[in-house]
Amino acid sequence: MKLHNPFRVAFVATLGVGLGIVLLNSVSMLSTVLLYVGTALFLSLGLDPVVRFFEHRHLPRWAAVLVTILIVLAVFAGIVMMVVPIIVNQITQLVSAIVDIVQQGTLLTDARNWLETTFPNLNVEEAFTYVQNWVQTLDYGSIGEGLLSFSASILSGFTGTFIVLVLTIYFTASTPSLKAAAYNLVPASRRARFIDLSEQITDSVGYYVMGQVALGLINGILSAIFLTIIQAPFPAVLAVIAFFFSLIPLVGTLTGSALIVLTCLIPGLGSPTTALVAAVYYIVYMQLEAYILSPRIMNRAVSVPGAVVVIAALAGGALLGLLGALVAIPVAASILIIYRQIVIPRQNER
Repeated sequence: MKLHNPFRVAFVATLGVGLGIVLLNSVSMLSTVLLYVGTALFLSLGLDPVVRFFEHRHLPRWAAVLVTILIVLAVFAGIVMMVVPIIVNQITQLVSAIVDIVQQGTLLTDARNWLETTFPNLNVEEAFTYVQNWVQTLDYGSIGEGLLSFSASILSGFTGTFIVLVLTIYFTASTPSLKAAAYNLVPASRRARFIDLSEQITDSVGYYVMGQVALGLINGILSAIFLTIIQAPFPAVLAVIAFFFSLIPLVGTLTGSALIVLTCLIPGLGSPTTALVAAVYYIVYMQLEAYILSPRIMNRAVSVPGAVVVIAALAGGALLGLLGALVAIPVAASILIIYRQIVIPRQNER
């Protein structure tokens, strides 16, 4: 092929490459904002079935949205008020214990006596010398920077949660207008089919989110009751952990159960017997969830083959972390809808 104006072609190609680099850098810089928006959209689709449930009870749209938002805020506030006082109380007790030990001035003596009693074959003097040498080599500036970075991460997490909450409320309230704006971008000849597929996809995502929340609530409530009966440490906090981990597909319930069982093993708070009873309970519950609860609750969402679920969750987790693992399964369900209703019919027509 002969190029009549190679300079113009090279110039246009260079501009195209430069524009691509600028767009990629912009996406990278806005990754956090895009993550917030994507999370809020995902949650708003999950709340849409609740809004429609209230609309079917003859509530106007604004009232249904208001009731749904109030329920979400009440749940969020309840979790915060349940967890934060316990954490603050435990931190206060820890600080008080440290202050008492420091004021007594017998920290090193008590530590030596404890080591000699617990580990009679240990060379205590050599161990103390090693610890002193290690302390002298510490970079306290790096430790301080790490603590500041950790504090900033916690503050950023709270800020991000608040932003996602506000965006979720906005998207939930304006879902019909957002859908209408998106539908108007499609040519009129294809709009009806596009609307039908879009509604199926959004319904699938909404039912999936509500199903996961329902499973989390069941696990959290049952955990709170059972852990209170066996006198596990901090049953309310552990129930919240069970709830949040149940939202993660595949490994969420297993991971949360393992953390709860390990917490029951903490000396002075739990016991091996309590941990064993908790382990047996969660093994039974996971079987109940896998074979009875999950199939019944998820029957309105699009069924996804087990192999696709595993692959989608692993791929989503690798790309976007926890959010990717949460979004991956409804995205896979949406792709299956398009495959079954568009790709296969077109192939059959040829």
